[in-house]
Amino acid sequence: MAATQPTTQTADRHRVVIIGSGFGGLFGTKQLRRSDVDVTIVAKTTHHLFQPLLYQVATGILSQGEIAPPTREILSSQKNAQVLLGEVTDIDLDAHTVTSQVLGRSTVTPYDSLIVAAGAGQSYFGNDHFAEFAPGMKSIDDALELRGRIFGAFEMAEIGATRGENVDHLLTFVVVGAGPTGVEMAGQIAELAHRTLHKDFRSINTRQARVILVDAAPQVLPPFGEKLGIKAKSELEKLGVEVILGAMVTDVDERGIEMKFKDGRVERIESVAKIWAAGVQANPLGRTLSEQTGAPLDRAGRIAVNPDLTLPGHPEVFVVGDMINLDHLPGVAQVAIQGAKYAAKEIDNRLKSKPSAGPFHYFDKGSMAIISRFRAVALIGKLRVTGVLAWLMWLALHLIYITGFKSRVTALLHWAVSFIGRGRSERTTTEQQIFARSALSRLKRGATDLVSDPGAYDAARAMLETTRRAELEERALEEARLTDAGERGVPVEQASSVG
Repeated sequence: MAATQPTTQTADRHRVVIIGSGFGGLFGTKQLRRSDVDVTIVAKTTHHLFQPLLYQVATGILSQGEIAPPTREILSSQKNAQVLLGEVTDIDLDAHTVTSQVLGRSTVTPYDSLIVAAGAGQSYFGNDHFAEFAPGMKSIDDALELRGRIFGAFEMAEIGATRGENVDHLLTFVVVGAGPTGVEMAGQIAELAHRTLHKDFRSINTRQARVILVDAAPQVLPPFGEKLGIKAKSELEKLGVEVILGAMVTDVDERGIEMKFKDGRVERIESVAKIWAAGVQANPLGRTLSEQTGAPLDRAGRIAVNPDLTLPGHPEVFVVGDMINLDHLPGVAQVAIQGAKYAAKEIDNRLKSKPSAGPFHYFDKGSMAIISRFRAVALIGKLRVTGVLAWLMWLALHLIYITGFKSRVTALLHWAVSFIGRGRSERTTTEQQIFARSALSRLKRGATDLVSDPGAYDAARAMLETTRRAELEERALEEARLTDAGERGVPVEQASSVG
């Protein structure tokens, strides 16, 4: 049974609910800080994720805390905002309510205005079972699992080589998708193998590791244009990355991938560590909204919105960021940031009886991708920049958008260690990182099966308290007796004869 959200906010003020704590959710909330509204962010994580730097968590450069500060901490000084943990499972446009769930607890949150900034997930193009063997790059869980898989592959290769086994499949890393994420990931794994780890092992030569970038597209970084795509491919190959284009991945299993070329040729690459960076799928909430409004969805699940980012027939509902299909807008952070700010201003204008700002217009601030240290490409309007200058531009931009002074300082220090030196400060990996997701997926209700329902918990707790109290009292009496009888450190046989 769903519980209505308890709130300490002002009952008669306009209620704005924002779904998602990404760039859209966070910047939309901040834009409303001086408005006469109460804002509730409903998000399935307690942090704001700087997603463009996930690959640096996966390759040991940054910690997750530096790119994922707590949402509550960021908004602690904004008195008209509160944060509610939960994954939104339903939106009722007629009742003006949002239903969210976490570990079997369901909460209903009413709204007067709604901003849907739920983002997008990884797309496996209908082959979701690939995710078990080739994780994507959309969450902290993804990055930590990939960190475990990448560093774990080197560790297992060392063991195998010591035993005289063939370890080529362990020292072959495949990145699927030659967009910005794939290019950045392939470049960093190459640096990791060829520069960071080459002195750390005794039975393997990490510089002999293969890093392969695969894409069905005919070029690297298609959104950057042909010239920058060629330049990026050349820089990757200088790092030792094998770039395979025009190859569509048709199968992925525990030990490798299979790919098919246009001429019908099929090849297989034996590889344990695989990373999927090939495509996105809009949040399933897009379908929920489509069914209630009739707004069409495109192949990626993005919903068609009005020029002012509202849904047909529902001017109180704005959709922003990766979820929208409007004017061929790209799925990048700036679209979400600018869209959320626009939606927040529209809500404020309505409450103040001000005229609308008109249709949403996106200002393209450019695109950047880092290939390795001191190597990057940048597209800003008609300006194409490569090399060290592009890398410095990338560095400055990402420092600006990392949330919080503390995160900026620590990120800068870690970049200095990794880019000027050869160290990686975040190399800790565990089996749990690698296998926890698979273990949870085998439970019928996922993590919900690992916690008690409230009623059952209360009954079990009362029984446990009675039993536990008796155990604690008995243990305390025995501890006191051992001390008083002088039996500490005395052999058991001797203590028994003394007694």
